This record gives sequence, structure tokens and C-alpha cells, in this order.
Amino acid sequence: MASKKILTVFGATGLQGGSVVKAILGDSKLKQEWIVRGVTRDVSKPSAKALEQLGAETVAANMNDTASLRNAVKGAYAVFAVTNYWESQDPEVEGKQGMAVADAAKEAGVQHFIWSSLLNVTALSKGKLSHVRHFDSKAAVEEYVRKIGIPASFFLAGLYMKNLPGGMLRQVPPHNIWTLGLPIPTNTPIPLFDAADDTGKFVKGILLNREKTLGQRIYGATDYYTVDQIVKEFKEVYPEAGKNAAAVELPEAVFKGILVQVGQPEEAAEELTQNMRLMNEFGYYGGADLNESQKILVDKLTTWKEFASKAEAFANLK
Repeated sequence: MASKKILTVFGATGLQGGSVVKAILGDSKLKQEWIVRGVTRDVSKPSAKALEQLGAETVAANMNDTASLRNAVKGAYAVFAVTNYWESQDPEVEGKQGMAVADAAKEAGVQHFIWSSLLNVTALSKGKLSHVRHFDSKAAVEEYVRKIGIPASFFLAGLYMKNLPGGMLRQVPPHNIWTLGLPIPTNTPIPLFDAADDTGKFVKGILLNREKTLGQRIYGATDYYTVDQIVKEFKEVYPEAGKNAAAVELPEAVFKGILVQVGQPEEAAEELTQNMRLMNEFGYYGGADLNESQKILVDKLTTWKEFASKAEAFANLK
């Protein structure tokens, strides 16, 4: 039997990276073919130990330390790389981190680099939405990866379902009605995605279809759901609690005010508001269809109804 190939997974204790580790090691055939090397800053923490129990190797690396990145990708055939913009909230920092991982992977002779990317919203909107920096900074890394010529595929995660229960979809006083209030029309399509369960399903598909996915963008979402549809399906799962649940289009200023109220800086509030406008005005994926991306999948994706029925924030609802 041929020796196992190494897959290095960055952000292995996070939502996306953790999902990749679980998907590969949870597949009996792939587990025989791949060694999964999970990258984390601290290999002694419980979340890293949990990866080891699944059968992963763990290696310590810091996105801002080039030598540690080289060590993390050494000998790897494939790399899944993801960065966390919200940690620094600085596009320059995120850009440098992503490019440094790409450089290290190219230098190591990696044969399949999978970058967790997003669209360049400034370009897509022709400058109208120029503050969606957590999209633009990932897009800049994608552009760099294409330029340096490493064999690569690009995975673009949709809107996390986990942001809905108790967050975007929450009880609003004085009557505590479950409400999804966003600064966009309620018929706006939103590509929903269960990052913790489904990132790995897409990455597994990308690895199994290397030739087909090289140079391609794979859109990571179960489906496009309108704001109305999200609330309608919440009502179906929880008919009692959701009896009066409502989808509401909020004025931009009100939406931004709520974000500031819960502790977001003004700049981040503007960014998140423009992020919402993107979906209505230009499309989260620029209007792209999801079917082609889903053709590479082996495993069924999580629906919003399935996610809602297990969400912690909805635990005591009927």
C-alpha cells in the first residue's frame, strides 16, 4: 500500500478547521489514505487533545511566525488554510498571514492548497460597498495564491447558521417575540451554512476531486434561504414559540445602532451592515448558483431546519 499523504489543517480547533479534521478522520477510507496534521497555537489545550483522540497529529504554529508555518506544512501533500479576521480586525494582518501560509506551502512543494476565501466586495460592488474588509482581505490572499502559481482550490463559506439562534434571530422586548431583523428586504436570498458540520464535507469533496477543483471556487452553503423562509422554517420547528415570529426589514441606522449597543465598534457595525447589503444588492456570491459546487459532495449537507432543531439557544422551545 502506498504511504499516506499528509493533510495540514490550519485553525484545527476552530469551526472550519475542526470540521475538516473530523470529516477526513471520520471517513474510514480516507483515514487509511491521509495523515491529518492539525495546526493550533497551543497543542496542550483540551481542544487540541480532542483532535489527537480522533487520530490527528497536532503541531504548534503561529500565523505571524514564518518558521512555525514552514514546520507545519513540511512534507504535506495538501493544506487547508483559514484565517480569523475578527481576531485582529485588520485586513493587513489577515492578508500577511494568508500570504505567509501560501508562501510556506509553495516552498514545501504542496500539491493542493485549499484557501478559505471570500469575494472581493469592493470590486463586485464597483466601490459602492467598500467596507466589507473581512471579505476583501481573504479575496486579496486568493489573488496572491493564484499569482504565485501553487496548485489551489478556493472554498467560500456562506453565512454561518450559528449566527442566527439567539443572535440575529432573537427575542425582542417588550413581548419577547422571536424576530429576525436585518437591514435588507425579507425576500433577500442568504446562503446558509453549518460551518462546524459541513466545512469538512466540502473539503473532502475538493480533495477527492483535485483535478476538477484546481483553480475553482467552491461555494460552501446548503441553499439560498430568504429572510422570510428562515423565520417560516423556525415556526415549523417551534410552532408554539414561533407563533408570532417575524421577519423584519430594519432601517440601516437602527441595525447599526443595535450592533453598537451590543459592543461592536462603529467601523465594525458599518462593515456588518454593508455585509448585509451585499446579499440584497449584489448577492453574497455575486449571484452564483450552488449546484456546481455541490456536485463534488459525498455527504448530505445540514439544512436550516435540522440546525434549528438542535440549536442550544432554542433548547427549551416548543
